[in-house]
Amino acid sequence: MKRVKLTIAYDGTNYCGWQIQPNGITIEEVVNKALRKLTGENITVIGASRTDSGVHAMGNVAVFDTETTIPPERIAMAVNRILPEDIVVVKSEEVALDFHPRYCDCEKTYEYHIVNTRTLIPTKRLTNYFVSYELDIEKMRKGAAYLLGEHDFASFCNIKTDVENTVRTVKELEILKNNEEITIRISGNGFLYNMVRIIVGTLIRVGRGFYQPEQVKEILEAKNRKIAGVTAPPHGLMLMEIRYN
Repeated sequence: MKRVKLTIAYDGTNYCGWQIQPNGITIEEVVNKALRKLTGENITVIGASRTDSGVHAMGNVAVFDTETTIPPERIAMAVNRILPEDIVVVKSEEVALDFHPRYCDCEKTYEYHIVNTRTLIPTKRLTNYFVSYELDIEKMRKGAAYLLGEHDFASFCNIKTDVENTVRTVKELEILKNNEEITIRISGNGFLYNMVRIIVGTLIRVGRGFYQPEQVKEILEAKNRKIAGVTAPPHGLMLMEIRYN
């Protein structure tokens, strides 16, 4: 028996998120079926990040146990012949049998992509959030600075979050602009349910002038979801990388 780690990229447009659920097809379900067909075994992967419906990934991680004779490093190539075009295993490799993608110490990096133009660019509509109002990037950056470090992010998580501890550490939070494209890049040791999308929604309100940058600090300290911005839509979000220490 060996444990194989997969690095997976996908376009989440046509899926109901990562985790198997009864109301629609998911990334996990499709990957399981492809691996079962490849190995002839009853494979069930364990994913590192349960991305929501419509969210994309360049580097989600999953593991599975197998007795297949296929070399671990060749599984990526083999399973990609079975998977649909919108799901790709970027890399496959053997890891220790006790390696768990959710419980090992790691750092996750997400990007949220915004197109800031008067009219929608059709070719970017599935992977970028279209914002037609002018955004003040410098104010957004000032507001984002208050979120760096270790804080209680209760104001920035969905009220349905079933966790006792809402303290997380944001190690990096950059706002990059290239013409009409805005990228909000955030890295940390873990994120609460909808945390990145609520942070984005709040910073957009700063950029539009509804909040002053200093109010981000007040929102953070209030630990009250009701006073933060709206949850930005899922299709602008992409899980870029999970780095294990």
